[in-house]
Amino acid sequence: MKKQWRILNRETGFKGFFTLFKYSFEHELFGGGWSRTIEREVMHRGHAVAVIPYDPASDSTLLIEQFRAGAVLGDRPPWLLEFIAGMVEEGESEVDVVKREAREEAGIEIGDAHYLTTYYPSPGGNTETISIYWAKTDLSRAGGIHGLPTEGEDIRSFVVPFDEALAMVKDQRINNSLGIISLLWFQTIRQEIQSDL
Repeated sequence: MKKQWRILNRETGFKGFFTLFKYSFEHELFGGGWSRTIEREVMHRGHAVAVIPYDPASDSTLLIEQFRAGAVLGDRPPWLLEFIAGMVEEGESEVDVVKREAREEAGIEIGDAHYLTTYYPSPGGNTETISIYWAKTDLSRAGGIHGLPTEGEDIRSFVVPFDEALAMVKDQRINNSLGIISLLWFQTIRQEIQSDL
C-alpha cells in the first residue's frame, strides 16, 4: 500500500546560492496512524547530471579535480576527485547538460550519452537528485586546466586507466558519493562494453 504524507507549512529560511526552506509535515506510520508534526529544514538544490567519459580503446576514464566548499571542515584537503557534472538549467535536457559541462570542465566533446541511474545524494535534508550517464569518448588528447572563470572554476582534468580509478575508491582518494557510485555502477556494464568492440 502506498504511504501518504502531508506538507502542513513551508517557510523560506534563507535564499542565496542555495535556498533553505523550513517544512512542517506529517506522514503515515508503518504500524498505522499518523506521525506527530515534524519540522525539518530542507535545502532546495535542483537536479544535477554527471557523465563518465569512457575510452574503450584504452580502457580509461577522465576525472576532474576541484575545490569544494562543503569539504573545508574535513580532515583532508578540500580538492575532490570527481566526474564531470553540472546543474540542469531551465530548458536544458540532461544530455545537453553533460555535453556542455564536458566542454566547460574538461575541454572535451563526448559521444552519445547513455543513462545509468538517478539517486538522492543526501535526502535527509536536501532535494537534489543526480542522474549519471556514460559516454564513449576519445580521451587520447584529454587533460589540462579548464572551467569558467566567470563562475570561479579552476578544474584540473586528467585521464586514468579505469582500474586505477577503481583503486582510488578503495584507498579513498575518491571520497564523494558521485565518484563512488558512478565508478561502481559503470563497473557493472564495463565488461559488456569491452566485449562489444
